[in-house]
Amino acid sequence: MAGVALPLNPPLQPMLATAVDAIPTDADLLFEPKWDGYRCLVFRDGDEVVLQSRSGKPLNRYFPEAEAALRRTLPPRVVVDGELVVAKGDRLDFDALTDRIHPAASRIALLSEQHPASFVAFDLPALGDRVLLDEPCAKRRAELEALITPGDSLYLTPSTADAAVAGQWFELFEGAGLDGVVGKPAAAPYSPGKRTMIKVKHARTAECVVAGLRWHKDTEPGTAVGSLLLGLHDDLGVLHHVGVVGSFKAAERRALAGELGGLVTDGDHPWLVEPDGRRLPGEVNRWRGKQAEWVPLRPERVLEISYAQTEGAAPARLRHNGQFRRWRPDREPGSCRYDQLDQPARYDVESVLRGEVRPA
Repeated sequence: MAGVALPLNPPLQPMLATAVDAIPTDADLLFEPKWDGYRCLVFRDGDEVVLQSRSGKPLNRYFPEAEAALRRTLPPRVVVDGELVVAKGDRLDFDALTDRIHPAASRIALLSEQHPASFVAFDLPALGDRVLLDEPCAKRRAELEALITPGDSLYLTPSTADAAVAGQWFELFEGAGLDGVVGKPAAAPYSPGKRTMIKVKHARTAECVVAGLRWHKDTEPGTAVGSLLLGLHDDLGVLHHVGVVGSFKAAERRALAGELGGLVTDGDHPWLVEPDGRRLPGEVNRWRGKQAEWVPLRPERVLEISYAQTEGAAPARLRHNGQFRRWRPDREPGSCRYDQLDQPARYDVESVLRGEVRPA
């Protein structure tokens, strides 16, 4: 990374969070919206600005406009923890953010002009020659509020000590593409790499068609299932691939191989077609240079999953892998449609960035 001479230098592990099922009401916490972007630690030492990812890698190459904006807006010697986000319309767009991780500098430059990234600050590990890791969260927050003047692609995340307000944010801000709520112990230090925060994320359920599988990579094909490929029908009855469900135990993988083996087909299948606008499994993308192998199954079985979010233009797909809940023999495959997916009410992301609560 570029050379900086600060009291804290990169790489620095960010403080992390543990998932909980509900917003606590009996703890001394400062609550913040959970932004759906790239975690980023910013180190500024004069003209040198380093954008560090959660994994410790530099992000400057992919977000040149954010680097330039933070050089203009942050004080000359500071370390700030936050999130890089891209907003399109009235909500965050994670796809637009991931498009920036591209090998071509010309492509990055074009996207940085079309959809510039913003930085949302939410913690202050160091300021000037002072290391603030051991200061209480509430004190770091107060110093951050005094430091940050929102504008020019730099924002300060909203914060509240009121669990009821956090609950309102949890419901309202999802419509702007946010991911939930984070809680930080008000008296706690900044603990790099430790899960001292809590996070509450949105979870939903859906019934999906099982239309394919991938064999487990460490076993003989046909003996253990690695993941199941899920489908949903659009309004025209077209079956689209929406994601996968996996994370089965070893015994479950073997049992599924036997249970689903009779559905394997090499004949008529809705995903063994020429591309016609539907989402298909294993497609070539920026992360995968060749078609991924998969095994088609007759789309006769239905299962229920839990999921957190969808992404992409219609027809959407699951943002993360689904979690298996149960088989649904009572459901017909044709009844598994996109219209069952819970879509949050729309909300204006600019209102959230400015710390306002206003419906779009």
